[in-house]
Amino acid sequence: MERYIEFILNHYILSLALAVVTYLLIQEFIDTAFKKFSYISPLLAVSKMNDNETIIIDVREPHEFVESHIEQAINIPLGKLTQELTKIGNQKNKPLLISCQTGTRAASAGKILTKAGFEQVFVITGGMQAWESDYKLPVKISGKKKIKSNT
Repeated sequence: MERYIEFILNHYILSLALAVVTYLLIQEFIDTAFKKFSYISPLLAVSKMNDNETIIIDVREPHEFVESHIEQAINIPLGKLTQELTKIGNQKNKPLLISCQTGTRAASAGKILTKAGFEQVFVITGGMQAWESDYKLPVKISGKKKIKSNT
Protein backbone atom coordinates (compact mmCIF):
# COMPACT_ATOMS: atom_id res chain seq x y z
CA MET A 1 0.00 0.00 0.00
CA GLU A 2 2.88 2.32 0.78
CA ARG A 3 4.24 1.86 -2.77
CA TYR A 4 0.89 2.86 -4.27
CA ILE A 5 0.84 6.07 -2.27
CA GLU A 6 4.44 6.77 -3.28
CA PHE A 7 3.57 6.17 -6.95
CA ILE A 8 0.55 8.47 -6.75
CA LEU A 9 2.59 11.23 -5.12
CA ASN A 10 5.43 10.90 -7.64
CA HIS A 11 3.12 10.66 -10.65
CA TYR A 12 0.18 12.82 -9.66
CA ILE A 13 -0.61 13.86 -13.25
CA LEU A 14 -0.91 10.24 -14.38
CA SER A 15 -2.97 9.41 -11.31
CA LEU A 16 -5.29 12.35 -11.95
CA ALA A 17 -5.64 11.34 -15.62
CA LEU A 18 -6.53 7.79 -14.58
CA ALA A 19 -9.17 9.08 -12.17
CA VAL A 20 -10.72 11.37 -14.84
CA VAL A 21 -10.82 8.64 -17.51
CA THR A 22 -12.33 6.17 -15.03
CA TYR A 23 -15.01 8.70 -14.08
CA LEU A 24 -15.87 9.42 -17.73
CA LEU A 25 -16.10 5.70 -18.56
CA ILE A 26 -18.41 5.03 -15.62
CA GLN A 27 -20.57 8.00 -16.59
CA GLU A 28 -20.79 6.74 -20.19
CA PHE A 29 -21.82 3.26 -19.04
CA ILE A 30 -24.52 4.70 -16.80
CA ASP A 31 -25.83 6.97 -19.58
CA THR A 32 -25.91 4.06 -22.02
CA ALA A 33 -27.70 1.79 -19.56
CA PHE A 34 -30.44 4.30 -18.78
CA LYS A 35 -30.99 5.98 -22.15
CA LYS A 36 -34.50 5.65 -23.43
CA PHE A 37 -33.99 6.61 -27.05
CA SER A 38 -32.71 4.48 -29.91
CA TYR A 39 -30.37 5.06 -32.79
CA ILE A 40 -31.69 4.39 -36.27
CA SER A 41 -29.97 4.37 -39.66
CA PRO A 42 -31.17 6.76 -42.37
CA LEU A 43 -32.68 3.86 -44.37
CA LEU A 44 -34.67 2.61 -41.38
CA ALA A 45 -35.70 6.21 -40.72
CA VAL A 46 -37.20 6.38 -44.23
CA SER A 47 -39.20 3.20 -43.64
CA LYS A 48 -40.39 4.54 -40.27
CA MET A 49 -41.43 7.78 -42.01
CA ASN A 50 -43.46 5.77 -44.53
CA ASP A 51 -45.16 3.49 -42.00
CA ASN A 52 -46.27 5.83 -39.23
CA GLU A 53 -47.26 9.36 -38.44
CA THR A 54 -43.67 10.15 -37.64
CA ILE A 55 -42.57 13.62 -36.59
CA ILE A 56 -39.14 14.72 -37.83
CA ILE A 57 -37.26 17.29 -35.76
CA ASP A 58 -34.09 18.91 -37.05
CA VAL A 59 -32.11 20.40 -34.15
CA ARG A 60 -29.61 22.32 -36.28
CA GLU A 61 -29.46 26.09 -36.37
CA PRO A 62 -31.80 27.84 -38.87
CA HIS A 63 -28.98 28.75 -41.29
CA GLU A 64 -28.00 25.05 -41.49
CA PHE A 65 -31.62 23.95 -41.83
CA VAL A 66 -32.24 26.29 -44.78
CA GLU A 67 -29.35 24.80 -46.76
CA SER A 68 -30.94 21.32 -46.78
CA HIS A 69 -33.25 19.29 -44.60
CA ILE A 70 -35.52 16.26 -44.63
CA GLU A 71 -38.93 16.86 -46.18
CA GLN A 72 -41.56 17.82 -43.55
CA ALA A 73 -38.91 18.32 -40.83
CA ILE A 74 -39.57 20.84 -38.08
CA ASN A 75 -36.60 23.05 -37.23
CA ILE A 76 -36.16 23.46 -33.48
CA PRO A 77 -32.55 24.38 -32.63
CA LEU A 78 -31.10 22.38 -29.75
CA GLY A 79 -30.61 25.50 -27.63
CA LYS A 80 -34.33 26.31 -27.86
CA LEU A 81 -35.69 22.76 -27.64
CA THR A 82 -36.93 22.92 -24.06
CA GLN A 83 -38.78 26.20 -24.71
CA GLU A 84 -40.27 24.97 -28.01
CA LEU A 85 -41.63 21.64 -26.74
CA THR A 86 -45.14 23.09 -26.87
CA LYS A 87 -45.04 22.72 -30.68
CA ILE A 88 -45.03 18.93 -30.33
CA GLY A 89 -46.01 18.43 -26.69
CA ASN A 90 -49.43 16.90 -27.41
CA GLN A 91 -47.94 14.11 -29.57
CA LYS A 92 -45.87 12.24 -26.97
CA ASN A 93 -46.93 8.79 -28.17
CA LYS A 94 -45.95 9.31 -31.83
CA PRO A 95 -42.50 8.34 -33.14
CA LEU A 96 -39.97 11.19 -33.25
CA LEU A 97 -37.00 11.16 -35.61
CA ILE A 98 -34.24 13.52 -34.48
CA SER A 99 -31.69 14.83 -36.96
CA CYS A 100 -28.73 17.19 -36.85
CA GLN A 101 -25.59 17.56 -38.96
CA THR A 102 -23.59 14.58 -37.64
CA GLY A 103 -25.76 13.00 -34.93
CA THR A 104 -24.12 14.58 -31.88
CA ARG A 105 -26.68 17.29 -31.17
CA ALA A 106 -29.47 14.84 -31.96
CA ALA A 107 -28.32 12.55 -29.13
CA SER A 108 -28.53 15.48 -26.69
CA ALA A 109 -32.00 16.27 -28.03
CA GLY A 110 -32.97 12.62 -27.56
CA LYS A 111 -32.10 12.86 -23.87
CA ILE A 112 -34.15 16.05 -23.49
CA LEU A 113 -37.17 14.59 -25.27
CA THR A 114 -37.19 11.33 -23.32
CA LYS A 115 -36.99 13.30 -20.06
CA ALA A 116 -39.97 15.35 -21.31
CA GLY A 117 -42.01 12.15 -21.60
CA PHE A 118 -41.81 11.28 -25.29
CA GLU A 119 -42.08 7.52 -25.71
CA GLN A 120 -40.62 6.75 -29.15
CA VAL A 121 -37.50 8.82 -29.81
CA PHE A 122 -35.10 7.79 -32.58
CA VAL A 123 -31.81 9.53 -33.38
CA ILE A 124 -30.67 9.27 -36.99
CA THR A 125 -27.10 7.96 -36.97
CA GLY A 126 -24.69 10.14 -38.89
CA GLY A 127 -27.25 12.94 -39.16
CA MET A 128 -27.74 14.90 -42.35
CA GLN A 129 -24.18 14.19 -43.37
CA ALA A 130 -24.95 10.47 -43.66
CA TRP A 131 -28.43 11.18 -45.07
CA GLU A 132 -27.04 13.19 -47.98
CA SER A 133 -23.51 11.87 -48.56
CA ASP A 134 -23.57 8.20 -47.59
CA TYR A 135 -27.15 7.22 -48.44
CA LYS A 136 -27.89 9.86 -51.12
CA LEU A 137 -31.42 10.38 -49.82
CA PRO A 138 -33.51 13.35 -51.00
CA VAL A 139 -33.47 16.66 -49.19
CA LYS A 140 -35.45 19.86 -49.41
CA ILE A 141 -33.65 23.15 -49.91
CA SER A 142 -35.50 26.13 -48.46
CA GLY A 143 -33.19 28.99 -49.31
CA LYS A 144 -31.02 30.02 -52.18
CA LYS A 145 -27.41 29.02 -51.97
CA LYS A 146 -25.01 31.75 -52.91
CA ILE A 147 -22.54 30.72 -55.56
CA LYS A 148 -19.15 32.35 -55.41
CA SER A 149 -17.60 33.16 -58.75
CA ASN A 150 -13.88 33.27 -59.40
CA THR A 151 -14.10 36.48 -61.41
